[in-house]
Amino acid sequence: MSDAAMDLTGKLLVAMPGMGDPRFEHSVVLICAHSPEGAMGLIVNKPLPEPGLDDLFAQLGIAVTVSDKPEKRAILFGGPVETGRGFVLHSPDWQGENEAMGVTPELSMTATRDILVDIAAGMGPERSLLALGYSGWGPGQLEDEILANGWLIAESDAEIALGREYTTKWTRALNAMGIDPRTLSSAAGHA
Repeated sequence: MSDAAMDLTGKLLVAMPGMGDPRFEHSVVLICAHSPEGAMGLIVNKPLPEPGLDDLFAQLGIAVTVSDKPEKRAILFGGPVETGRGFVLHSPDWQGENEAMGVTPELSMTATRDILVDIAAGMGPERSLLALGYSGWGPGQLEDEILANGWLIAESDAEIALGREYTTKWTRALNAMGIDPRTLSSAAGHA
């Protein structure tokens, strides 16, 4: 399969043991865009110790006006690129001033302030997660990492992507592929 034919948009990447990069150890990454120019994704299973959503709203000067405050939600480490920039992965039921980027029929991504204002007002998407930073790959880099046994490719799964059971996402993604995580080796092999 040529690089141009491989489109992983919407797929989940599941880090193999022995990934080599501690930032991606046991990561599950939703690929939001993939083309011959490179790939962009969000790690969906690594909550940051801080800030929390309320802290972020306060930092951005966004008033929480919903009577029933958003539960104490974690903000995730989306990846090592532009860690000060926020991305909201969400269900497609929300449309703001700017068009959300469709990732799959069940998942959209928005990187504009209006979605945060709507979440704080209780008018946001039904399901969402907020990540700071993203994971990025240059042309051919992701394909090379896959060939080097750094990642397994799983089908899109909105439950895994948007769920809040962060500690079990890696295992659940592997189980969905029929793989028992205990059988994975950190040694790479090529046939």
